Amino acid sequence: MIMVGIGGFLGSIGRYYTQILFNKIFNNPFPLGTMTANVVGCFIIGIIFALGLRQGSLSNEWKLFLAVGFCGGYTTFSSFSLENLNLVQSGHYMLAIFYTLASVMLGFGATLLAIIIFR
Repeated sequence: MIMVGIGGFLGSIGRYYTQILFNKIFNNPFPLGTMTANVVGCFIIGIIFALGLRQGSLSNEWKLFLAVGFCGGYTTFSSFSLENLNLVQSGHYMLAIFYTLASVMLGFGATLLAIIIFR
């Protein structure tokens, strides 16, 4: 749990600075910093997953630190991406489509609802 917490702490700070950097460089309404963090997080979790397939390449502690901790703090989109990849690879194509659409629509709807309720 300590490894996950430290990784999450570092990932959250990394995401914050990614957003600040991209917002400073590209001053426009498109959330390029967030999108960049999400894409980079997906790339990182892909590396972790790939190395985890190799026998002995990464210990369980490092996988927890990097995948659950750092990527979880940097972005939850990386976990979402890996889960969808696993669904596709296991032949659950319709479930992957449903998961993608439901996650995006429900996430957007929940954000809108919270803004309406708490504004």
